[in-house]
Order: sequence, then structure tokens, then C-alpha cells
Amino acid sequence: MLTVDYDLLDVRPGMRVLDLGCGEGRHAFEAYRRGASVLAVDWGQQEVATTAQWLGAITAAGEAPAGASAGVARGDLRCLPVPDASVDRVIASEVLEHIVDDRTALAEIARVLKPGGRVAVSVPRYGPERICWALSDGYHANEGGHIRIYRGDQLWERLAGAGLRPTDAHHAHALHAPYWWLKCAVGVDRDTALVRGYHRLLVWDLVRRPWLTRTAERLLDPLLGKSLVLYADKPPTAAGEAAAAHGALASA
Repeated sequence: MLTVDYDLLDVRPGMRVLDLGCGEGRHAFEAYRRGASVLAVDWGQQEVATTAQWLGAITAAGEAPAGASAGVARGDLRCLPVPDASVDRVIASEVLEHIVDDRTALAEIARVLKPGGRVAVSVPRYGPERICWALSDGYHANEGGHIRIYRGDQLWERLAGAGLRPTDAHHAHALHAPYWWLKCAVGVDRDTALVRGYHRLLVWDLVRRPWLTRTAERLLDPLLGKSLVLYADKPPTAAGEAAAAHGALASA
């Protein structure tokens, strides 16, 4: 299940892509299959191990094109193990809401991006997330849980404050919002028949991708989408801007 739109992120073969807070690697896998050189980073040892295992399986199955590469690293998003201006694309999906010092994490993203590079950041959307918090403390008030709810304008300003230029935005996973409301209402740790039934529906949708649910989610995303996704570019250097302007004049 992808949250990021790879066409908006514009991942191309040969690019260096950083997947931050990779979890079990879902976004890293897609970038790898598209021919990128991917580094998946997470603080959790189990998450890093699982991602490495699945990346190896993709390699063994021949699902990644020639020239693509993938690796994993355990690291802190506030101090990334990556040189300055060394990556073309960064993905930070559903991770900033877990980090106390999110401004430092965004500054690190800006640091490692090449001039002209792009980042996709996703966080839980304000409205659906506020309902989850109202229904259950257990949903967020735990070790490693969500520590804030972002408003869209707040995240936009945070990206701009890190020196990045926000460009596009959309919402995703409308069908998942009612599922989490249901879990929060009955208790996040309770495995009721209704919760299991809704979960089976989501798994079926993920595997089968039927027209009906795909159309329904696309129509509902602007209203109920559980995730907010923002895209931002790192401005090119002054020298790069001058070179681009010179090239445009030369070809005119």
C-alpha cells in the first residue's frame, strides 16, 4: 500500500532515493523496482531487518532492473548517515508525527537533498486523526506513538522553514479512516468480528485492487483521506539557476 504518488515524486532510474522511517519498506520497494539506488532508514532494528529481507527477495526474483541497488541502515532522522546534497529524492511517510524535534528532521532532509531534489512527506490528516485521538488514548499515547497532529498549513510552513519549496499536495487512504475510527471506538487492542471483517475488506482491496473500491477511495480521498501528502523541492543553487537561464537563452 503506497501513500506517495511516484509520478509526482518523479522517481527515475539511476536516482538516489532515501526512504526515511521506512517501516517494513513498502516505499523503498517501489523505488527499487523503478530502477533507483535506494537506502531505507529506520530506528527500529526489526524494521531494518525485515526491509533488508524483502529487498533481497525482490533482487532474487529479478524484479529490480539492471543498475538499481538497495540497502538498509539503522539511523536517527535527526542525524542522517548521509552526506550533504547526495540524494535526488527523499520519502518521509508517516514518521514525522513520531518525532519530538521534527524541525531538525526536516532540516536534515533539506541538507541531504541535492539542489533541485524533491521530498514527499506524509502525515496523518488533521480531521481523521483528531477523531482517533478523541476516541482512544491508546491509539497515540504510547511509547513511539503519535505526539502531534499536523494541520496542513503547519506542515507546509515547516517545509518552507527548512528551505524547501512546497509544490503539490493530496490525500490518501480514505477507506482506512473508518477502520481506525472503529478500532479506536471498540479499543485498539480488541479483536472484534467487525474489526476483523473490515480488515479483511482492506486486505482484499490491497490484493485485488477492484474497480469499485479504487473508484470509491479516489472520490472519498479529498474528504476522508487518512493521510496528507506534501511534495517540496530544494531550490537549485544560484549557479544552477544562472546556468539554466543561460541555457534557455542559448536555445532561444
